[in-house]
Amino acid sequence: MKILNLFAGIGGNRTLWGNEHEITAIEYDQKIAILYQKEFPNDEIIIGDAYEYFLKYFKDFDLIWASPPCQSHSRLVRTNISQGQGIKYPDLRLYELIIFCQNFCKSFYIIENIIPYYKPLIRPTIKLGRHLIWTNIPIQPLKIKKFDFSKCNGGTGSSPKYMKNRINPKIAKYILDSINTKTLEDFI
Repeated sequence: MKILNLFAGIGGNRTLWGNEHEITAIEYDQKIAILYQKEFPNDEIIIGDAYEYFLKYFKDFDLIWASPPCQSHSRLVRTNISQGQGIKYPDLRLYELIIFCQNFCKSFYIIENIIPYYKPLIRPTIKLGRHLIWTNIPIQPLKIKKFDFSKCNGGTGSSPKYMKNRINPKIAKYILDSINTKTLEDFI
């Protein structure tokens, strides 16, 4: 399967996908992209704007996985604002991406983000763990244990922000496995 991994970060969603797919990862931050490339040397990594890349090339992929930045949606925003810190608007490009995919994506798409501090503006397809998922495929509910990230990316055990923001790789693998042998027509 040809996969576009938008807002790739260090590849939390990618961790358990294996190497049988052709994966193009888009990450804006060069330092984080280098960490991704070390962990997944067979993937093509592009340093750039995921929104722009998506609009140009979304038709070229079988699956689009998008994990837009979650910091402005996090429930921690309420705490920060009440303490007079980090006051900013939520980044509503998340919903632009969802609307676009719902209307124009002919391939599989997965858009995931954390549970926000507000009622989601577009109802998600499903909630898995601490993430909401918008997708064009049916996904069954799943109870899943926490994933030990300390063994990933060199096993540093450190927890910078980019380490904490990852989706549980078991959830990402569960979703990928649910479509691996299917075509979009199987779900219509």
